Amino acid sequence: MAGKPVPTPSKNPGDRILCIDDIRKQALKKLPKGVAASPKDFINSGATEELTIRENTTAYNKYRIRSRVLVDVSKADTSTTCFGQKVSFPLGCSPAGIQAMAHPDGELATSRACAKIGLTMAISSFANYGIKDIREAGLSVGPIKHAMQMYTLKNQEMEESIIQEAEARGCSAIFLTADSPVLGVRYSEWRNDFRTPDGLGFPILGWDSERIRRQTHDDSFTNFNDDSHNWTRDIPWLRSVTKMEIWIKGVVTAEDTLKAVEMGCDGIVVSNHGGRQLDGVPATIDALPECVAAAAGRLRIHVDGGIRSGTDLFKALALGAEYCWVGRPTFWGLAYNGQEGVEMMLETYYQEFKRCMQLCGCNSIKDITPACLGVVRSDGPLARL
Repeated sequence: MAGKPVPTPSKNPGDRILCIDDIRKQALKKLPKGVAASPKDFINSGATEELTIRENTTAYNKYRIRSRVLVDVSKADTSTTCFGQKVSFPLGCSPAGIQAMAHPDGELATSRACAKIGLTMAISSFANYGIKDIREAGLSVGPIKHAMQMYTLKNQEMEESIIQEAEARGCSAIFLTADSPVLGVRYSEWRNDFRTPDGLGFPILGWDSERIRRQTHDDSFTNFNDDSHNWTRDIPWLRSVTKMEIWIKGVVTAEDTLKAVEMGCDGIVVSNHGGRQLDGVPATIDALPECVAAAAGRLRIHVDGGIRSGTDLFKALALGAEYCWVGRPTFWGLAYNGQEGVEMMLETYYQEFKRCMQLCGCNSIKDITPACLGVVRSDGPLARL
């Protein structure tokens, strides 16, 4: 993978980009006030007291890596597959909406960056560009697979139309966001009366800027989203209207994993909506093991939430995830430098992940197993998984 070197030279050493948090810090300097004036902004904030959003990241710290030595890792291969296509390493850009808040090119830049690095992207229903444009932007650079994120809509005809458009344009999977019958209690959005910035529309939903800005984000979601969604009604209906894979996004329990198996879903994304829905639910890295155990290999498992380094990515794979997704880092990359910023963000993950693999004696993704990790115990000794 011929990417840019991670260290970025600068006349001011404090501005060098060496890690994902460096990109975040630089991005926050560039985002306009009202989008990221403080840590409690729309992009970076979560629900109520923001316990879950913090733990999504900090929960990784209790896992320790059991590195191995004297292993020939000169030909270590980070590649895997996602939606049947080879990818350079197991990371994709998750379906984060309103990306044009961070950079005018928004989802177009993200799609091009993912294609250039050789990864996948999921398209949000709240994207600022249409499915056709996002797909074509990526394909103009190279082969790329996209998933289409969907909510269950009160207007089922609109929902079916979006699904058919996604399939016609070549999307590979539906990511049904199942954790959002209503929006979470988001103090930050309410205090700031968050509304999508003027001039940005949601073409996938057919909404222009004027319509969007007449209502708060919370009110507009309540008016279009169907809070009567349920397994027995919606999964069979999706099967009847599309041949795309059907994934359930927002699973954090063994019970819902088993339900996804029962309903014949293709996979789940272990996710808590980036801590933006119900505060106090477990960090996704903590929910992952029970979901993996419940699935017992009967469906595929991806994970998102709080992955802030290549080492975090390695830990998630060791705990049973097949593939990982990031959302906020995409905004940070966009705000930092558009498409090139997203590429830098993805390259940073890649470089860290590959070195972690090599330092652990892993030559391929299949070598990353629970034996690679231990968990810190209160009484001192490291416990093997």
